[in-house]
Amino acid sequence: MEYSMKTVFLMLAVSMIIAGCAGREESIDRETEIREISNVIDACIGWFKTKNFELSFGTVAQDSNFLEVHPEGRVVKGFEQFRKNSEIFRHPEFQYVRHEIRDLAVNLSRSGDVAWFYCLLNDINTFKGRPACWENTRWTGVLEKRNGRWVIVQQHFSFATE
Repeated sequence: MEYSMKTVFLMLAVSMIIAGCAGREESIDRETEIREISNVIDACIGWFKTKNFELSFGTVAQDSNFLEVHPEGRVVKGFEQFRKNSEIFRHPEFQYVRHEIRDLAVNLSRSGDVAWFYCLLNDINTFKGRPACWENTRWTGVLEKRNGRWVIVQQHFSFATE
């Protein structure tokens, strides 16, 4: 059976693509990636303990596609709006008390460059001496690995209504 050069080239190209994809999935250390993702998720809230804004900004995608939805319906679109909204946390009377992330479930895509998560969050703070807390908050999000680092590209916070 004879094949044309075009057919042979096409079969070779398809074989290389399949082999490359299979090799990529096998080379991912899924446990390490999930641990790194979990650290980013924790830092997304935990940065406030020391008011490390650079840590906060490093946990999210720094582009116009970043999206964050708050329980009261406010939507933050893009990194610049995220940065602007973060200014309230510089107020000296906005104080970190503690945070807790429970029931964290992280899923990693087959390609290893996208992940999504779910957890329950307690984010306990005070503002001017009064509680400023999110308790038992449902938190979901999507992360993407960019330039070797995991960043949150979308996140959604909500409160259960009973």
